[in-house]
Amino acid sequence: MIPLQNRRAWIFDLDGTLTQPVHDFLHIRHELGIEPTDDILATIAAQPDDKRQVMTERLDQLEHYYAAQAKPAPGVRALLEHLAELGCEMGILTRNTRTIALESLAAIGAEGFFKDEWVLGRDEAHPKPDAHGITLLLNHWQRQPDEAVMVGDFRYDLESGRAAGTFTVHVDDSDRHWPDLTDLRVPSLYELTHHLKHV
Repeated sequence: MIPLQNRRAWIFDLDGTLTQPVHDFLHIRHELGIEPTDDILATIAAQPDDKRQVMTERLDQLEHYYAAQAKPAPGVRALLEHLAELGCEMGILTRNTRTIALESLAAIGAEGFFKDEWVLGRDEAHPKPDAHGITLLLNHWQRQPDEAVMVGDFRYDLESGRAAGTFTVHVDDSDRHWPDLTDLRVPSLYELTHHLKHV
């Protein structure tokens, strides 16, 4: 197995991973009329055409609102600069749209690290936990799964990485744990950068 510090294909979740968590998913579900435990995108996708369009438009409005509030997660710039110095390919895999993801990246000053076409949203790839987006990026970069890392704060990120065969990093300082899906758990991106430099 290729050690983590030698892997050159890095794929990141965005909200709550590269940005500080700001999304109020209970509020979003309430606004959309979705049950508190139901998956938002799956529920919208299952609606009749007219209702699906209305719900999608409202979701886009809510996501634009949260994107405008995006703030960088602690340590994000140091990590991205370190990976850039190593010559790593870096992509984003988000359940948002690409447009909203680019807004968030601009808001946190990280847009320069990611080519637009390497930012995949729900219109470019099947939403996580599907591994489709990871596979698309790896094929584009001509990289194998054992050269890649999937970094995220939620189980959907880790599940997509597992399904694609990548190394998985769970960034979280709370009590949420998914050990069967996680190869490395760190409380912050600072700790991840430290790990890469000193492992």
